[in-house]
Amino acid sequence: MLLALAGGAASAFAFQPLGLWPLMILAFALLCWMLERAASLKSALAIGWAFGLGQFVIGLNWIATAFTFQAKMPPWLGWIAVVLLSLYLAVYPMLATGLAWRFGKGRPIALVFALAGGSAITEWLRATIFTGFAWNPIGVTLADTPLIGASRLIGTYGLSAMTVLLGGTLWLAARKSWRTPVAVAATAVLLSISPPPGVRAPSVGPPLSGAANNPPPGEDVGGGVLMRPIRIVQPNIGQEDKWRPGFEATAADRLRTLSFQGLQQSHLLFWPEAAVTNPLLDERPGASELVAIERRQATQVLPRQELLITGGLSLLSSDGQRVTGATNSVFVLGAGGQVLGRYDKAHLVPYGEYLPMRPLLSAIGLSRLAPGDLDFRPGPGPLSIQLPGSWGKVGFQLCYEIIFSGEVVDRRDRPDFIFNPSNDAWFGRWGPPQHLAQARLRAAEEGLPVVRSTPTGISALIDPYGKVVASLPWQKPGVINALLPDPLAPTPFARLGNAIPLALGFILLLAGIVLGRGRRYSAGI
Repeated sequence: MLLALAGGAASAFAFQPLGLWPLMILAFALLCWMLERAASLKSALAIGWAFGLGQFVIGLNWIATAFTFQAKMPPWLGWIAVVLLSLYLAVYPMLATGLAWRFGKGRPIALVFALAGGSAITEWLRATIFTGFAWNPIGVTLADTPLIGASRLIGTYGLSAMTVLLGGTLWLAARKSWRTPVAVAATAVLLSISPPPGVRAPSVGPPLSGAANNPPPGEDVGGGVLMRPIRIVQPNIGQEDKWRPGFEATAADRLRTLSFQGLQQSHLLFWPEAAVTNPLLDERPGASELVAIERRQATQVLPRQELLITGGLSLLSSDGQRVTGATNSVFVLGAGGQVLGRYDKAHLVPYGEYLPMRPLLSAIGLSRLAPGDLDFRPGPGPLSIQLPGSWGKVGFQLCYEIIFSGEVVDRRDRPDFIFNPSNDAWFGRWGPPQHLAQARLRAAEEGLPVVRSTPTGISALIDPYGKVVASLPWQKPGVINALLPDPLAPTPFARLGNAIPLALGFILLLAGIVLGRGRRYSAGI
C-alpha cells in the first residue's frame, strides 16, 4: 500500500508544471509489478486505490489554493477538500487494477492489456459520472511528446491506454518478454507520425510584433496564410482584486490600454472569462439601458471593423422584475456595444458556480467559492457563431469546460477555431499549466486552433496540432499579437468522438480477458 501510494504520488510529477512525463510510464511499470504480486483481488483493489490517491492528492494540490479566496473558510479546509475528493477519484484507478488482476493474474501480457483497457474506460467514467471531473487524465502527460499526434485518432483516453501500455512494455521487457514491447512501441510511433486521411497542414502565421503596414484582414500574405490578426489580452488581475468593490474602473482601464495600444488595423480582440464583472445582459426591461452602457464602455474605442469577444455575466428574470438566475457567458461585441452573439457556459463547476445541496450546505455555513449567493444556470452546450468578414466561425468552451474530451464542439456545425476564456487566477501555480496542457489536447484531437485568454495566465494561442504558437507567462500583464491559424480537416476523433477510445479500451480489455482465460484453460488441461 505504501509503495503504491508513493508510486502514485511520484507519477503526479509527470503532469504540468513539472512535466516529467517518463515518470508516468515508470509508475505504471511499477504498478504492473505490484499487481503481479498481489495475492488477492482485495489486495489488487487496495493497490490501485492507494496509487490513485497519491496521484490525485499531489496533482490536484491547486484546489487547496482556491479555498484561500473564500473569506468564510480557513485555508486548511482546502487540503481537506483535496484529500476527500482524491479518496473518491481513486476509486476509478482501483476499478482498473481490479479488472487487470481479475483477468490477467498469472498472464503478464493479459494483465497489461486489461490494465490499459480498464484505465481508458474508467477515465471516461470519471469524466462522466456525477457531472464528471476529467482533470489530469493519464494521457495528458504525453502532450509534450510527439505522441500527442495519436490523439487525432484515439483521443485523450486512447493516449491514457497508450501510456499504460508503454509502462507495461517496460515491465515486460524487464521480464525479457520482447515481442509485445516492440509491437507496442512500433504502433505508438506509427500513430504519432502518420496523419489520418484527409488531414492537411494548417496555415499558421507568425506572431506579430506590431500591426503597422500589415495587409487588411482576409488578404493572402503568402503560402495560403490568410491575414487574420488577433490580439489576446492578459490584464494580470488577481482573484483577490477581481470582485473587490471599486476595482471595476482600474480593471477596465487596464483592459482597454492593453487592447488598443498601438493598434493600426483591425484585430479580433479576446478578453478573459468575466473580464467585465458588471452584467453585460439583463433580461429585466428596466435594466436594459444600464447594461447597454456597460457594453458601450467596453467597446468605446473599438474601430468600426473590429470585434471584441469577452467573458461576462448575464442576469435572468422569469417575471421581468426580479433576478432569478444568471449565466456565465461569452459575448461577441461590435462597435457601439452591439451584441453579435452570446454563449452560455454549459458545464458548470460545483461549489464555484453553483452550490449543490444548497439548503443543507448553507445551513452549516458553507457557500460558493466565488462571490455571490446566486447560482449560475447551465447553457445548452457547444455552440458555433459565424463572425463577420473573414474571421470564420468560432466555438466556445468557457474555462473548466475545455477539459472534457469529445464534448467541446458542435459536431453538426464545426467551428474554425475554439475560444477558451478562463479565470485561472485562483488555481495557484499548478492549475494554469495543467489547464493549458488539456486545452492543447483538445486542439490536437479536434484539429482546431484554440485561443486562451486568462486574467493572470497562462494565455496562449494553440495551433491545430496542439503546439503552443505563443503564450504569456503566469502573473504577467501583456498581449499576444498573432495570425489566427487555419483549422485542419476534421480528424477521425472529430468525426466519431469518444467512440474510438472507448472501442479501443474495450478491445484491449477483451484481449486481456481472452489471453487470461487461454492461460487458465491450458493450465486446466
